Amino acid sequence: MVEHSGGDEIWNSDDELEIDNYQSSPVHSMSETSGGPAGTTSPDFIQKGISDEMFASFIEMGFPSEMIVRAIEETGGPTSEPMLILETLFKFSTSDEPSSSKSKVINHLIGMGFTEENVLKAIQEYGDENIDELTNALLTYAEVEKMSEPKEENINTNDDDNLYTLSSDDEGKLNYSNEDSILHDLIKMDYSREEAAKAIERCGKDASVEEVVDFICAAQMARQFDEFFAEQDKKELITNSKKRRVYNEPSRRERKPNTATANDELIRLPNPMIGFGVPNEPGLMKHRPVPIPDVARGPPYFYYENVAMAPKGVWAKISSHLYDVMPEFVDSKYFCAAARKRGYVHNLPIHNRYQIQPPPHYTIQEAFPLTKRWWPTWDKRRKLNCLVTCIASAQLTNRLRDKLERHDGVPPESVQKEVLASCRKWNLVWVGTNKLAPLEADEMEKLLGFPIDHTRGGGMSRTDRFKSLGNSFQVDTVAYHLSVLKPLFPNGINVLSLFTGIGGAEVALHRLKIPMNVVVSVEISDVNRNILSDFWKQTNQRGILREFSDVTKLDNHTIERLMEEYGGFDLVIGGSPCNNLAGGNRISRVGLEGSHSSLFFEYCRILETVRNKSADMRRR
Repeated sequence: MVEHSGGDEIWNSDDELEIDNYQSSPVHSMSETSGGPAGTTSPDFIQKGISDEMFASFIEMGFPSEMIVRAIEETGGPTSEPMLILETLFKFSTSDEPSSSKSKVINHLIGMGFTEENVLKAIQEYGDENIDELTNALLTYAEVEKMSEPKEENINTNDDDNLYTLSSDDEGKLNYSNEDSILHDLIKMDYSREEAAKAIERCGKDASVEEVVDFICAAQMARQFDEFFAEQDKKELITNSKKRRVYNEPSRRERKPNTATANDELIRLPNPMIGFGVPNEPGLMKHRPVPIPDVARGPPYFYYENVAMAPKGVWAKISSHLYDVMPEFVDSKYFCAAARKRGYVHNLPIHNRYQIQPPPHYTIQEAFPLTKRWWPTWDKRRKLNCLVTCIASAQLTNRLRDKLERHDGVPPESVQKEVLASCRKWNLVWVGTNKLAPLEADEMEKLLGFPIDHTRGGGMSRTDRFKSLGNSFQVDTVAYHLSVLKPLFPNGINVLSLFTGIGGAEVALHRLKIPMNVVVSVEISDVNRNILSDFWKQTNQRGILREFSDVTKLDNHTIERLMEEYGGFDLVIGGSPCNNLAGGNRISRVGLEGSHSSLFFEYCRILETVRNKSADMRRR
């Protein structure tokens, strides 16, 4: 069963681990970014019916693309069973590759794009048993080599992003700008032109080579997926998603086209990413720059969230299916000590917003004061990068300590840069002399605005905690937006919460002291539902909590019956899975066509049903 939690996989690495908003179309994006290194996936085979995920799985297992093609052809073509193809690949490996395990490891790493010299160096230093450790080392070697070039660099990477469009004319100029020079350097380092251009666009025109390479490596390290073999090929996926849209997309009749969203090129990510304004920053707006269309005015109100750095065209499509309301893009670094870039489409008022109290800590050192004692002066970080669903390994932090302890006092600049690259990539903090560690789950809870031990216990494993927290709302940000509801609903609010996760919206309303008379929650994960249920009891909520597991099974009749029972819904809130949208997903980043992210259309269907039923109830 597909999980429908709001981005329930590793792909929620959107912010600091994302590459672009640049692909020309979802299908084009899939064919170019699927599989490991650039060029390993065969578009011809995808078009013939070979699953993108299946091909990428074999690439991830270390088989060359030519060998995979040969195995598919020998076993009968695109309709062959995956296990039969895998057995054939093992047979080819036994006969074609060197017999020693070390040679196989060497070939595998060289096939990933690392130089033979660096591969041999890494194996000599770390052995050939732990591929993850070798990969970490090789990525570090590449960064250190590039950093040795005499360039003006900025160690602190907390500057705002500057997005721009890279044209072919710009690429061809002989008088290189800073970004063109960096693009040229990255291509020389064997990164593909497209990947380099996307990373530069994401990092900003003033970013150094160090920052851009760190960004690319972070995206590569975030690449994981749960299934080795797709249950259906790409052709079936596209067919099914088209059917899903036919049945689930809300009717667009009687909607007037909004000129601000009619052209996709006009929806751009702002810099700075402060939406309609954030506390303690200039630029606070009292009115939307583009008014809400009449058809979208509340109540009922709606609030939809997803990753900001989605493939090109996604946010225009999301907006067009949510009544042409313009998105509000906000980075949660203005609300806490960690970045979290998100887009929000909602019809809430924006005047008289306020921040929940007490205000959050805005820097790492304020949030974790015990780290001040150990924090070296050469680590200038004040903000953490986006909190994701995975953490650094013990082997990595131990290796960093070993490197630092080889030097008395301040380490050389090359070591500083290597350590800081890992710190930024994995959100490491200083917990002792030369001692770094990833964030613990309770520290992530604090940064995200949840109560202490919100995700602890009750059958929740440590891995589950990181996974659920990495996919959650940042409570302070969402509460700032929802604060306008307090004077509108002094006697309490009825909420339909879709893709509830660990209850970020419910925690925000509770911290705003807005009584929740009714919450109908829809969340696929058993452990996440338990977390919300426990929160409801522990905070002595007086309202009604009804929990459902699957949005696809919440039919229109059930929704209407619930509205009759409880007197309607005042707010429909949620964020559908970002698995096929986030930049860390290098396998199936196909936009709203993906099997997970296409659940967005379920949000649209349910919202349309609620709004139609509300109109009927008002006419009585």
